[in-house]
Amino acid sequence: MTVVGFTFNTFSENTYLLIDDATRQCAIVDPGCYSPDEQQVLRQYIETNDLRVSLLLNTHAHIDHVLGNQFVLDTWPGTPFLLHRLDLPTLRSVPTYAANYGFPQYHPAEPTGELVAGQPVHIGETELEVRFTPGHAPGHVVFYHAPTATVIGGDVLFQRSIGRTDLPGGNHATLLHSIEHELMTLPDATTVYPGHGPATTIGEERHSNPFLN
Repeated sequence: MTVVGFTFNTFSENTYLLIDDATRQCAIVDPGCYSPDEQQVLRQYIETNDLRVSLLLNTHAHIDHVLGNQFVLDTWPGTPFLLHRLDLPTLRSVPTYAANYGFPQYHPAEPTGELVAGQPVHIGETELEVRFTPGHAPGHVVFYHAPTATVIGGDVLFQRSIGRTDLPGGNHATLLHSIEHELMTLPDATTVYPGHGPATTIGEERHSNPFLN
């Protein structure tokens, strides 16, 4: 599996393509592309590299991670869209405040299926493990790929920081529990691709993250 990242919108949100190298199928995770220029960047990369979009995945449904959901579904019709059921209220609340955050042209999209902790997600021959990591958002999940020691982590763990917990549905103690039991149990060499900022590793955060020590 190859991970390709893009940074979109005014929140500098990281959108990821997870590419199955054998089949060239890919999943789009947390599409934050809002402007036509941002949308074109994502579409052009996929088309230029002859990729086939097979899944749309959201780690959680805060506005900066879902701005491009409907664009993806319009551009690649029939793509399954998966989200944890506990974050459906988070997703459905976005239209009520999108304009206030500077996104008046936000188009809501509804999931076609749900992510369940412990159930695998497949992209071609690639299998991802879904891990339930609430605390930043009620239905937050991360995607773990053991063969490449990779986590697509959303807004749970950042380089020397953690996700904020002052938004509706957030809980600091719950987030720390999620990090301890779902991320810190992974090998130190595991790379974490977060929803904002640079990639890090479990080992680096275990030893240097002030929120965990």
